[in-house]
Amino acid sequence: MQRYDWLKTIQRMDPETQFTEIYRISSWYEFPWDYIQSLGFALYRTYAVPGIGRLLARTGEFTGRTQKRYDDTLLILEAVVEHGFDSSRGREAIRRMNRMHRRYDISNDDFRYVLATFVVTPKRWMDDYGWRRLSPHEIRAAVNYYRELGRHMGLSGIPETYEEFERLLDDYEREHFAFDPAGRAVSDATLGLMASWYPLPVRPAMRLSSVCLLDDPLREAFGYPAPPAAVRGAVRAGMRLRGRFVRLLPPRRRPHLGRDGRQVRSYPGYPHGYRISDLGTFEGEGSSSGGCPFPHAPASVDGGRAGDGARGVDGDGG
Repeated sequence: MQRYDWLKTIQRMDPETQFTEIYRISSWYEFPWDYIQSLGFALYRTYAVPGIGRLLARTGEFTGRTQKRYDDTLLILEAVVEHGFDSSRGREAIRRMNRMHRRYDISNDDFRYVLATFVVTPKRWMDDYGWRRLSPHEIRAAVNYYRELGRHMGLSGIPETYEEFERLLDDYEREHFAFDPAGRAVSDATLGLMASWYPLPVRPAMRLSSVCLLDDPLREAFGYPAPPAAVRGAVRAGMRLRGRFVRLLPPRRRPHLGRDGRQVRSYPGYPHGYRISDLGTFEGEGSSSGGCPFPHAPASVDGGRAGDGARGVDGDGG
Protein backbone atom coordinates (compact mmCIF):
# COMPACT_ATOMS: atom_id res chain seq x y z
CA MET A 1 0.00 0.00 0.00
CA GLN A 2 1.03 3.57 -0.71
CA ARG A 3 0.54 6.44 1.74
CA TYR A 4 -2.64 7.80 0.15
CA ASP A 5 -4.27 4.51 -0.80
CA TRP A 6 -6.81 4.67 2.05
CA LEU A 7 -7.81 8.15 0.92
CA LYS A 8 -8.28 6.86 -2.62
CA THR A 9 -10.48 4.09 -1.23
CA ILE A 10 -12.55 6.64 0.67
CA GLN A 11 -12.98 8.78 -2.42
CA ARG A 12 -14.48 5.83 -4.26
CA MET A 13 -17.12 5.40 -1.55
CA ASP A 14 -20.44 7.17 -1.09
CA PRO A 15 -20.52 9.25 2.14
CA GLU A 16 -24.33 9.32 2.00
CA THR A 17 -24.69 5.56 2.28
CA GLN A 18 -21.26 4.28 3.40
CA PHE A 19 -20.59 6.84 6.10
CA THR A 20 -19.91 4.27 8.83
CA GLU A 21 -17.32 2.48 6.70
CA ILE A 22 -15.64 5.78 5.78
CA TYR A 23 -15.63 6.93 9.40
CA ARG A 24 -14.13 3.60 10.42
CA ILE A 25 -11.25 3.95 7.93
CA SER A 26 -10.56 7.54 8.97
CA SER A 27 -10.61 6.91 12.70
CA TRP A 28 -8.98 3.46 12.80
CA TYR A 29 -6.48 3.53 9.94
CA GLU A 30 -5.72 7.09 8.86
CA PHE A 31 -5.92 9.06 12.13
CA PRO A 32 -6.33 6.67 15.08
CA TRP A 33 -4.32 8.68 17.60
CA ASP A 34 -5.67 12.00 16.39
CA TYR A 35 -9.28 10.87 16.62
CA ILE A 36 -8.84 9.58 20.17
CA GLN A 37 -7.25 12.86 21.23
CA SER A 38 -9.68 15.12 19.42
CA LEU A 39 -12.79 13.28 20.61
CA GLY A 40 -11.42 13.46 24.14
CA PHE A 41 -11.06 17.21 23.76
CA ALA A 42 -14.54 17.36 22.22
CA LEU A 43 -16.07 15.92 25.40
CA TYR A 44 -13.81 18.10 27.52
CA ARG A 45 -15.21 21.24 25.89
CA THR A 46 -18.65 20.49 27.25
CA TYR A 47 -17.45 20.86 30.85
CA ALA A 48 -17.03 24.61 30.26
CA VAL A 49 -20.82 24.93 30.00
CA PRO A 50 -21.87 25.51 33.65
CA GLY A 51 -25.04 23.41 33.44
CA ILE A 52 -23.06 20.44 32.14
CA GLY A 53 -20.11 20.90 34.48
CA ARG A 54 -22.36 21.17 37.54
CA LEU A 55 -24.30 18.04 36.73
CA LEU A 56 -21.19 15.98 36.06
CA ALA A 57 -19.61 17.22 39.29
CA ARG A 58 -22.79 16.46 41.24
CA THR A 59 -22.82 12.83 40.13
CA GLY A 60 -19.29 12.44 41.43
CA GLU A 61 -18.49 10.09 38.57
CA PHE A 62 -16.28 12.46 36.60
CA THR A 63 -14.33 13.54 39.67
CA GLY A 64 -14.29 10.33 41.71
CA ARG A 65 -14.09 7.66 38.99
CA THR A 66 -12.64 9.64 36.10
CA GLN A 67 -10.78 6.71 34.53
CA LYS A 68 -13.85 4.47 34.45
CA ARG A 69 -16.05 7.21 33.01
CA TYR A 70 -13.44 7.79 30.28
CA ASP A 71 -13.30 4.08 29.51
CA ASP A 72 -17.09 3.70 29.45
CA THR A 73 -17.46 6.63 27.07
CA LEU A 74 -14.83 5.34 24.68
CA LEU A 75 -16.01 1.71 24.70
CA ILE A 76 -19.71 2.46 24.27
CA LEU A 77 -19.21 4.88 21.41
CA GLU A 78 -16.55 2.68 19.82
CA ALA A 79 -18.88 -0.32 19.85
CA VAL A 80 -21.28 1.56 17.57
CA VAL A 81 -18.50 2.41 15.12
CA GLU A 82 -17.17 -1.15 15.17
CA HIS A 83 -20.42 -3.05 14.78
CA GLY A 84 -22.68 -0.53 13.05
CA PHE A 85 -26.05 0.93 13.91
CA ASP A 86 -28.04 -2.06 12.69
CA SER A 87 -26.01 -4.74 14.46
CA SER A 88 -27.07 -6.31 17.74
CA ARG A 89 -23.97 -5.05 19.55
CA GLY A 90 -24.28 -1.57 18.10
CA ARG A 91 -27.91 -1.34 19.19
CA GLU A 92 -26.98 -2.74 22.60
CA ALA A 93 -24.42 0.06 23.05
CA ILE A 94 -26.98 2.70 22.10
CA ARG A 95 -29.54 1.18 24.48
CA ARG A 96 -26.96 1.26 27.30
CA MET A 97 -26.25 4.91 26.60
CA ASN A 98 -29.92 5.83 26.35
CA ARG A 99 -30.77 4.06 29.60
CA MET A 100 -28.30 6.25 31.45
CA HIS A 101 -29.56 9.42 29.80
CA ARG A 102 -33.21 8.83 30.59
CA ARG A 103 -32.60 9.39 34.31
CA TYR A 104 -32.34 13.11 33.58
CA ASP A 105 -34.43 15.81 31.94
CA ILE A 106 -31.94 16.59 29.20
CA SER A 107 -32.73 19.22 26.64
CA ASN A 108 -32.59 18.50 22.93
CA ASP A 109 -30.38 21.59 22.50
CA ASP A 110 -27.81 20.29 24.97
CA PHE A 111 -27.62 16.94 23.21
CA ARG A 112 -27.25 18.62 19.83
CA TYR A 113 -24.36 20.69 21.17
CA VAL A 114 -22.50 17.61 22.41
CA LEU A 115 -23.11 15.97 19.04
CA ALA A 116 -21.66 19.08 17.35
CA THR A 117 -18.45 18.77 19.37
CA PHE A 118 -17.97 15.26 17.94
CA VAL A 119 -18.30 16.56 14.39
CA VAL A 120 -16.41 19.85 14.59
CA THR A 121 -13.55 19.28 17.03
CA PRO A 122 -11.88 16.41 15.10
CA LYS A 123 -12.02 18.37 11.85
CA ARG A 124 -10.41 21.40 13.46
CA TRP A 125 -7.83 19.17 15.13
CA MET A 126 -6.84 17.64 11.78
CA ASP A 127 -6.60 21.12 10.27
CA ASP A 128 -4.09 22.08 12.95
CA TYR A 129 -2.20 18.86 13.74
CA GLY A 130 -3.16 16.05 11.38
CA TRP A 131 -0.75 14.57 8.84
CA ARG A 132 -3.28 15.69 6.26
CA ARG A 133 -6.63 17.45 6.39
CA LEU A 134 -9.86 15.53 6.26
CA SER A 135 -11.22 15.19 2.74
CA PRO A 136 -14.73 16.42 1.84
CA HIS A 137 -15.83 12.76 1.76
CA GLU A 138 -14.57 12.22 5.31
CA ILE A 139 -16.20 15.38 6.61
CA ARG A 140 -19.53 14.49 5.03
CA ALA A 141 -19.29 10.92 6.33
CA ALA A 142 -18.67 12.21 9.88
CA VAL A 143 -21.70 14.49 9.58
CA ASN A 144 -23.89 11.63 8.43
CA TYR A 145 -22.50 9.27 11.06
CA TYR A 146 -23.35 11.60 13.94
CA ARG A 147 -26.67 12.52 12.39
CA GLU A 148 -27.49 8.81 12.49
CA LEU A 149 -26.30 8.55 16.09
CA GLY A 150 -28.50 11.50 16.97
CA ARG A 151 -31.45 9.85 15.25
CA HIS A 152 -30.94 6.71 17.36
CA MET A 153 -30.94 8.95 20.41
CA GLY A 154 -34.26 10.41 19.34
CA LEU A 155 -32.97 13.96 18.79
CA SER A 156 -34.76 16.51 16.64
CA GLY A 157 -33.44 19.42 14.61
CA ILE A 158 -30.05 17.80 13.96
CA PRO A 159 -27.90 19.93 11.62
CA GLU A 160 -27.64 18.61 8.09
CA THR A 161 -24.22 19.96 7.07
CA TYR A 162 -20.82 20.48 8.62
CA GLU A 163 -21.29 24.24 8.38
CA GLU A 164 -24.51 24.00 10.36
CA PHE A 165 -22.84 21.88 13.03
CA GLU A 166 -19.98 24.36 13.23
CA ARG A 167 -22.33 27.32 13.56
CA LEU A 168 -24.32 25.52 16.26
CA LEU A 169 -21.17 24.79 18.26
CA ASP A 170 -19.73 28.29 17.99
CA ASP A 171 -23.03 30.02 18.82
CA TYR A 172 -23.71 27.72 21.78
CA GLU A 173 -20.25 28.20 23.25
CA ARG A 174 -20.34 31.96 22.73
CA GLU A 175 -23.56 32.11 24.70
CA HIS A 176 -22.85 29.53 27.40
CA PHE A 177 -19.13 29.26 28.15
CA ALA A 178 -18.49 30.64 31.64
CA PHE A 179 -16.45 29.87 34.73
CA ASP A 180 -18.04 27.63 37.33
CA PRO A 181 -16.24 25.91 40.24
CA ALA A 182 -17.96 22.60 39.47
CA GLY A 183 -16.89 22.68 35.83
CA ARG A 184 -13.37 23.55 36.94
CA ALA A 185 -13.36 20.54 39.28
CA VAL A 186 -14.36 18.20 36.44
CA SER A 187 -11.74 19.79 34.21
CA ASP A 188 -9.02 19.37 36.85
CA ALA A 189 -9.94 15.70 37.28
CA THR A 190 -9.81 15.15 33.53
CA LEU A 191 -6.43 16.85 33.11
CA GLY A 192 -5.19 14.79 36.03
CA LEU A 193 -6.37 11.63 34.29
CA MET A 194 -4.60 12.57 31.07
CA ALA A 195 -1.39 13.25 32.96
CA SER A 196 -1.68 9.92 34.85
CA TRP A 197 -1.12 8.03 31.62
CA TYR A 198 2.52 9.16 31.64
CA PRO A 199 5.46 8.50 34.01
CA LEU A 200 5.28 10.46 37.24
CA PRO A 201 8.22 12.82 36.54
CA VAL A 202 6.66 14.18 33.34
CA ARG A 203 3.06 14.48 34.51
CA PRO A 204 3.22 18.21 35.34
CA ALA A 205 4.64 18.89 31.88
CA MET A 206 1.93 16.80 30.23
CA ARG A 207 -0.79 18.67 32.13
CA LEU A 208 0.71 21.99 31.03
CA SER A 209 0.91 20.72 27.46
CA SER A 210 -2.82 19.91 27.55
CA VAL A 211 -3.61 23.44 28.71
CA CYS A 212 -1.43 24.79 25.89
CA LEU A 213 -3.69 23.04 23.37
CA LEU A 214 -6.85 24.75 24.65
CA ASP A 215 -8.20 27.70 22.71
CA ASP A 216 -8.47 30.92 24.71
CA PRO A 217 -12.28 30.94 25.26
CA LEU A 218 -12.15 27.37 26.60
CA ARG A 219 -9.12 27.99 28.80
CA GLU A 220 -10.61 31.20 30.20
CA ALA A 221 -13.91 29.48 30.94
CA PHE A 222 -12.01 27.11 33.25
CA GLY A 223 -10.05 29.94 34.84
CA TYR A 224 -6.62 28.65 33.85
CA PRO A 225 -3.92 31.29 33.45
CA ALA A 226 -2.43 31.65 30.00
CA PRO A 227 0.71 29.50 29.61
CA PRO A 228 3.91 31.33 28.63
CA ALA A 229 3.73 32.18 24.94
CA ALA A 230 7.00 30.40 24.23
CA VAL A 231 5.80 27.18 25.89
CA ARG A 232 2.46 27.29 24.11
CA GLY A 233 4.17 27.90 20.79
CA ALA A 234 6.61 25.04 21.38
CA VAL A 235 3.84 22.57 22.28
CA ARG A 236 1.78 23.42 19.22
CA ALA A 237 4.84 23.38 16.96
CA GLY A 238 5.69 19.95 18.34
CA MET A 239 2.19 18.72 17.50
CA ARG A 240 2.51 20.00 13.94
CA LEU A 241 5.94 18.40 13.64
CA ARG A 242 4.44 15.10 14.73
CA GLY A 243 1.89 15.40 11.92
CA ARG A 244 4.65 15.90 9.37
CA PHE A 245 6.47 12.85 10.72
CA VAL A 246 3.35 10.68 10.55
CA ARG A 247 2.92 11.73 6.92
CA LEU A 248 6.18 9.93 6.15
CA LEU A 249 5.04 6.65 7.70
CA PRO A 250 3.55 3.82 5.64
CA PRO A 251 -0.23 3.44 5.75
CA ARG A 252 -1.67 1.44 8.59
CA ARG A 253 -2.68 -2.07 7.54
CA ARG A 254 -4.36 -3.07 10.78
CA PRO A 255 -6.99 -1.06 12.61
CA HIS A 256 -6.08 0.65 15.86
CA LEU A 257 -9.07 1.06 18.15
CA GLY A 258 -9.23 3.19 21.25
CA ARG A 259 -9.39 0.12 23.48
CA ASP A 260 -6.05 -1.03 22.01
CA GLY A 261 -4.25 1.86 23.71
CA ARG A 262 -2.85 1.95 27.22
CA GLN A 263 -5.32 4.65 28.26
CA VAL A 264 -8.18 2.16 28.79
CA ARG A 265 -7.51 0.54 32.16
CA SER A 266 -10.85 -0.37 33.72
CA TYR A 267 -11.60 -3.36 31.47
CA PRO A 268 -8.43 -5.28 30.61
CA GLY A 269 -8.50 -8.41 28.54
CA TYR A 270 -10.93 -7.50 25.73
CA PRO A 271 -13.08 -9.13 24.49
CA HIS A 272 -13.44 -11.10 27.72
CA GLY A 273 -12.82 -8.22 30.10
CA TYR A 274 -16.24 -6.59 29.80
CA ARG A 275 -19.67 -6.77 28.25
CA ILE A 276 -21.43 -3.79 26.74
CA SER A 277 -24.33 -4.34 29.12
CA ASP A 278 -21.90 -3.89 32.05
CA LEU A 279 -20.54 -0.52 30.92
CA GLY A 280 -21.48 2.75 32.55
CA THR A 281 -23.46 3.27 35.72
CA PHE A 282 -26.68 1.79 37.00
CA GLU A 283 -29.58 2.96 39.13
CA GLY A 284 -28.56 3.18 42.78
CA GLU A 285 -24.84 2.87 42.05
CA GLY A 286 -22.37 5.45 43.31
CA SER A 287 -23.85 8.85 44.05
CA SER A 288 -27.56 9.39 44.29
CA SER A 289 -27.53 11.15 40.97
CA GLY A 290 -25.86 8.30 39.11
CA GLY A 291 -23.48 8.99 36.29
CA CYS A 292 -23.38 9.16 32.55
CA PRO A 293 -20.63 8.56 30.00
CA PHE A 294 -22.11 11.17 27.66
CA PRO A 295 -21.93 14.72 29.09
CA HIS A 296 -25.18 16.58 29.21
CA ALA A 297 -27.06 19.37 30.96
CA PRO A 298 -30.37 19.14 32.78
CA ALA A 299 -32.35 21.86 31.04
CA SER A 300 -32.48 24.01 27.93
CA VAL A 301 -31.42 27.65 27.98
CA ASP A 302 -35.02 28.84 28.12
CA GLY A 303 -35.85 26.62 31.07
CA GLY A 304 -37.64 24.03 28.93
CA ARG A 305 -37.15 20.30 29.20
CA ALA A 306 -36.51 17.66 26.63
CA GLY A 307 -39.72 16.15 25.38
CA ASP A 308 -40.37 13.25 23.07
CA GLY A 309 -37.80 14.62 20.63
CA ALA A 310 -35.04 13.65 23.03
CA ARG A 311 -36.19 10.12 23.75
CA GLY A 312 -34.14 7.24 22.38
CA VAL A 313 -35.68 5.39 19.46
CA ASP A 314 -34.32 2.02 20.60
CA GLY A 315 -36.81 1.70 23.41
CA ASP A 316 -34.69 3.00 26.27
CA GLY A 317 -35.20 6.72 26.55
CA GLY A 318 -33.08 9.61 25.41
